[in-house]
Amino acid sequence: MKVERELPSREAYELLELVRDVAERELRTRAAHFEDSGRFPRDTFRLLGDIGLLTLPFGEDIGGGGQPYTVYLQVLEEIAARWAAVAVGMSVHTLACHPVVAYGTPDQQAELLPQMMSGHTLGAYSLSEAHAGSDPAALRASATEGPHGWTAQGTKAWVTHGGQADFYTVFLRTSPDPRNGISCFHVEADTAGLIAGVPERKMGLRSSPTAEMHFENVFLPADRLIGTPGQGLAVALSALDAGRLGIAAVAVGIAQAALDYAVGYAQERETFGRPVIEHQGVGFLLADMAAKTEAARATYLAAARRKDSGRPYTRQASIAKLVATDAAMAVTTDAVQVLGGAGYVLDHPVERLMREAKITQIFEGTNQIQRLVISRHLAVPTL
Repeated sequence: MKVERELPSREAYELLELVRDVAERELRTRAAHFEDSGRFPRDTFRLLGDIGLLTLPFGEDIGGGGQPYTVYLQVLEEIAARWAAVAVGMSVHTLACHPVVAYGTPDQQAELLPQMMSGHTLGAYSLSEAHAGSDPAALRASATEGPHGWTAQGTKAWVTHGGQADFYTVFLRTSPDPRNGISCFHVEADTAGLIAGVPERKMGLRSSPTAEMHFENVFLPADRLIGTPGQGLAVALSALDAGRLGIAAVAVGIAQAALDYAVGYAQERETFGRPVIEHQGVGFLLADMAAKTEAARATYLAAARRKDSGRPYTRQASIAKLVATDAAMAVTTDAVQVLGGAGYVLDHPVERLMREAKITQIFEGTNQIQRLVISRHLAVPTL
């Protein structure tokens, strides 16, 4: 079912039509095969980069698409409805570009942004560690300052695009200070001593590689520090709010795909002499799935409008991530139920969508962390 959208300009409507067309032709037809084989679709990201989709929310003055977040997120949703791993990759690339855009010096931006905004390079965001997934202040991977730069040691975990990215935005401990001891670095993939681990064997998003990245005496020139020493945690958290909106949009795309498939199946499958959609038990289940999906979409768009207007949106981003990903898990589970036994086999995509929905409740901050963020903001006046 084509989603009815409210967009701010004719250009935005044309962009969404282009995205739907490309996603139908180039993504939907390939997704199942790449997911089954666990192959990374690097050529797909090159295609999306060539048509300008990898840098949509960044300003035109630096080579981006100049689109508001309300538009960019709906692009992610359309992509996710066809191939969630690709949409996640787009969101991660945006996350990896953010520190240079927001905190880089003019010289760093002049050197790095042309390639980052070209669509020909793909970024990775390296914050988490095995013991510090939801507590970035507990990072142990470190960088020690020397006369000409920094030397990095340690291991980052759960790196999307690990071993495949062209550059890594990496957060390393540069002092013992628990809050102001983390710094942000831009690291090229071919830097000596940067070694990718074996990709994780995952429940879903199998075409999106996730791996540890090992830093073995990695020398980082002084001009690869983004922001000031000790500013890394602020840099990381500023990016995560936007990243959570990206995952919310991806989750809604997954939910929409599951809803659409379940509705189509329920219209064609007959029991007791009529389509199963006409049975109240199934019809009401589908109605609840539709309500959850549309409510989740409205929630992430409300948060995006705050971001676009320059207002604080941390609490709203956490609400959107929580609501949308819980909705995706519920909707995909119900889609399997609508199909019955057919939903449990690989012949239909709903089992894959259910597996993909699960990770959205975990990365970019687990939904338990989102509840913590929301609860802490309840006593703070909203601007």
